[in-house]
Amino acid sequence: MTDTEQQLAIPQLCLVALVGVSGSGKSTFAATRFNPFEVISSDFCRGLVSGDENNQAASADAFDVLYYIAGKRLAAGLLTVVDATNIQPDARKKLVALARAHDVLPVAIVLDVPEKVCVERNAQRADRDFGAHVVRRQHDQLRRSLRGLAREGFRRVHVLRGVDEVQAATIVREPLLNDYRHETGPFDVIGDVHGCRRELETLLGQLGYAMVRDEAGRAVDAVHPEGRRVVFVGDLVDRGPDSPGVLRLAMGMVAAGHAFAVPGNHENKLVRALSGRNVQVTHGLAETLAQLADEPEEFRKQVEVFCRDLVSHLVLDGGRLVVAHAGLKEAYHGRASGRVRSFALYGETTGETDEFGLPVRYPWANDYRGRAMVLYGHTPTPEPEWINNTMCLDTGCVFGGRLTALRYPEKELVAVPAEQIWYEPVKPFPPAEPAASTADGVAARREPDLLDITDVLGKRAVETGHHGRVTVREEQAAGALEVMSRFALDPRWLLYLPPTMAPCATSQRSDLLEHPAEAFDAYRTDGVAQVVCEEKHMGSRAVALVCRDAATARARFGATDGTTGAVYTRTGRPFFDPGLTEQLLERLRTAVTAAGLWTELDTGWLLLDCELLPWSAKAEDLLRNQYAAVGAAARAALPVALDTLRMAQASGLDVDVLLDRTRARADNSELFAEAYRRYCWPTDGLDGVRLAPFQVLATDGATYHDRDHGWHLALADRLADAAPDLVQTTRRLVVDTTDPESTAAGTAWWEELTGAGGEGMVVKPYANLGRGRRGLLQPGIKVRGREYLRIIYGPDYTEPANLERLRQRGLGHKRSLALREYALGLEALERAARGEPLWRVHEPVFAVLALESEPVDPRL
Repeated sequence: MTDTEQQLAIPQLCLVALVGVSGSGKSTFAATRFNPFEVISSDFCRGLVSGDENNQAASADAFDVLYYIAGKRLAAGLLTVVDATNIQPDARKKLVALARAHDVLPVAIVLDVPEKVCVERNAQRADRDFGAHVVRRQHDQLRRSLRGLAREGFRRVHVLRGVDEVQAATIVREPLLNDYRHETGPFDVIGDVHGCRRELETLLGQLGYAMVRDEAGRAVDAVHPEGRRVVFVGDLVDRGPDSPGVLRLAMGMVAAGHAFAVPGNHENKLVRALSGRNVQVTHGLAETLAQLADEPEEFRKQVEVFCRDLVSHLVLDGGRLVVAHAGLKEAYHGRASGRVRSFALYGETTGETDEFGLPVRYPWANDYRGRAMVLYGHTPTPEPEWINNTMCLDTGCVFGGRLTALRYPEKELVAVPAEQIWYEPVKPFPPAEPAASTADGVAARREPDLLDITDVLGKRAVETGHHGRVTVREEQAAGALEVMSRFALDPRWLLYLPPTMAPCATSQRSDLLEHPAEAFDAYRTDGVAQVVCEEKHMGSRAVALVCRDAATARARFGATDGTTGAVYTRTGRPFFDPGLTEQLLERLRTAVTAAGLWTELDTGWLLLDCELLPWSAKAEDLLRNQYAAVGAAARAALPVALDTLRMAQASGLDVDVLLDRTRARADNSELFAEAYRRYCWPTDGLDGVRLAPFQVLATDGATYHDRDHGWHLALADRLADAAPDLVQTTRRLVVDTTDPESTAAGTAWWEELTGAGGEGMVVKPYANLGRGRRGLLQPGIKVRGREYLRIIYGPDYTEPANLERLRQRGLGHKRSLALREYALGLEALERAARGEPLWRVHEPVFAVLALESEPVDPRL
């Protein structure tokens, strides 16, 4: 750095106000120090609204646009620079308010250039027609403003005096104090300690940390042999027997780089007390101050500095983990303001108090939809539970509960019991009964089975564990709500809706649209060597939920009418009336019992992904009115047309081309009829109905997408052995995508299936759930036979011109839809297995149904 160079430090996320008179060089400064999209110029906004950057009459509209754009950028977490004179206090006041509204720091960079220089620069510009008196007036306003910028709310003020300082200045972007995204873990996040030193040492021992002690035998550090680090969620002090001991250990771990910490409301109050401010010595503070009185003055000063310098919250592991004492809603993640700090320390309250005199808090976690996992404490709870990817780790150790840690990213809880009740709580712990609701219900804990229409109305974003955030548009939600409310089952049974299935890439073979080679190539490219080819049944996708008995159905699903499960379609509609459904469930239950799966899977209910046969059991109207109607019309019209054309040909007319085309259409129509007839056979009640399960989706407390398809199909075979009159096995073949002989065998098997009139096969990664080089793997790729596709695309689709046109079909949207629906289905199953409330499980299930209205060619 040269002697004249001046580095201006600004936060990576902030609102920068350039302050200077016309001609001071603000626009040049901005263009050379910031990226183009980071700068919003008032002149440019005047041009946007009026077509003339110098039209001062358009200033009001221009600044409306400027503030709007700046707000959108700040909301998106983007640094924003406002290039305007900003010499009037009112103009700066709006910028400070805008920064505060988006919880970012306002920064002022002042270009204090001599008045003479500014006048000369303006005179050289043909578009500037105002006189020197304007610059003089602006310069006077700037002078009056310099001393008061900090008082106006600017957290940092940089003043560049003279042309040389302006030219030599450089910008240095500093990460926010809460930005620990570079720290990737693993971590052990520990809940509120409240002076319980012995329990803390015991917990650290269980977590695998080795204690480091000073000459007096006091714990001053703890080191994990595998490099794990602790994150304290705050409230290290008060109420417990040894707050100084807890502080000494935590401060030592933080200083050594073995721990991180955020402040709790008790640390905040302790700092004010140690600094001599007047505070109420309540809620355990008196005990802490008495304990610290026995410590050296130097230690008390170290405690004051340590607690004062703690940052409101930490954003860790690339933004995937946020730790704040009282929790933090997504809009505040990585932000810096008094409002953010207050929420992180105290949460948000209704302004009311409960019967114990404690504040009633808004249950922010119930409405949380953020991507980051949020771990916090503050409000003691007997048992930690996941609520929307958040967890409270304060399990009331000081009240006789436990001290709890969550191992991240493993999501494993480790806890040690309190040695005794160290402090009698104001509110009984654990509470004898659930907390009472407030008068208007605003802060009451939401009933687990209560569904709210606002959960699904409008544009929604559902966070999934395997594919990130999936967005549902407002119009999609409206359509799904219509289906769900009018036709679908009781949501308590709808733990899952199956995803759509992606087709293979279009075959380049002249007479085929789909071929196994493209499916094998797709998985091989994604690094999947072993796949399983499963026969595609000629039926309808079905989900079967069967309970062991009525008592289980009542206890787990709230069924009070004797219902013991459900068998439903991809859109959540029952296949049969309640009587037939119960008969089917009884037969399936008998098979599950005979196969020993209740005991083996340690469950009282079972959710199966199946195919229900025949297709006509569900789609009889479709077959009769759409497919059969086409076949009947062709059989009625085409023979007559053929006879007429033959007669015309015999009379010498040149109708050869038309005759050949009509003859081909007649042949195609016969093939079309043969194709759809294979999907129909007579049924009487349940006689003739078959069920082909191919995957166990979930049981009580467990999901199975981590089990390979061999395991799933083996269980399905056992069900088929137990009930051969109901359950049909799924034929399959394992293929090595890297072995030409193996892929050739897979192709031959597909040709055998489709040659015999079968629909085709589905190729799946044998290991089941997995990630490839491009992210989440498709759960399956369907490869349909030539004649089955005749049903889908029409009798004449195999004609060369039609096939060539169909080769241009776009598959990208369908593949994207399949992955999104798959991820939502997994999310619903995992939430159900974790015992999350019904409304949480219903959210991704509803989203699958909503996505079905996307404008994707239904024939794909």
